Amino acid sequence: MESKIEIKKLGILGSFAIYIPAAILMYCMTKYLIPFLSRVTGQETILFWFIVAGLGIFTPLIITGILILKSEGYEISKNTWTERLRFRKITKTDLIWSIVGLVLVGVFSGIILKGLELIIGKFDHSPAFMSFEPLTKGRYWLLLIWAPYWILNIMGEEFLWRGVMLPKQEVAFGKHAWLIHGFGWGLFHIAFGWQLLITLIPLIFLQPFIVQRTKNSWIGVIMHGGLNGPGFIAICFGLI
Repeated sequence: MESKIEIKKLGILGSFAIYIPAAILMYCMTKYLIPFLSRVTGQETILFWFIVAGLGIFTPLIITGILILKSEGYEISKNTWTERLRFRKITKTDLIWSIVGLVLVGVFSGIILKGLELIIGKFDHSPAFMSFEPLTKGRYWLLLIWAPYWILNIMGEEFLWRGVMLPKQEVAFGKHAWLIHGFGWGLFHIAFGWQLLITLIPLIFLQPFIVQRTKNSWIGVIMHGGLNGPGFIAICFGLI
């Protein structure tokens, strides 16, 4: 049965053989392709971030995850979803962990952000390819492009990183897997620039820690989506 297939360990070399190409893909797409498309069309870079990232970055993450599962002998099924990928029914304890995680990430990221501003002064919190003005009349259609991108972003990352890779890393690194995982996830975001990357440190390490502790990948979805989605909506309407 699928549930009895042994999960093979994913060590340092295997982990970074996935993280590094993903980081390079992210860098090339955001450094070269998105600015090019924006220049030749005259459209905002945020539009092409939604399209290019959704189809050219996060969809390949999903495909990579499926290929890894296939190589292990798993089929895409309900059993694989709940047992191998650990997208299990959320318990009250899981919800508490999610809320506590979100609060801690918010507090620590806020402290880091204020500390950076004291040291280097005010800076743009968003990478150039994500920067945009609050939505105005005639631009609300961007939300229709954002919605499917957001799903691909959150589920693409959580499917591969937390669902597929983290359990394999736990076999290799035991209780310290979340540390290796966090460094790799941080590397994936290197294209975001060092300022934003530093402010993301609490999320990058706390989220894998909590997912590993609870053994429920939905917590990653809740934390990642809970910060990413509302944050974008707040920027859209000029709330932050």
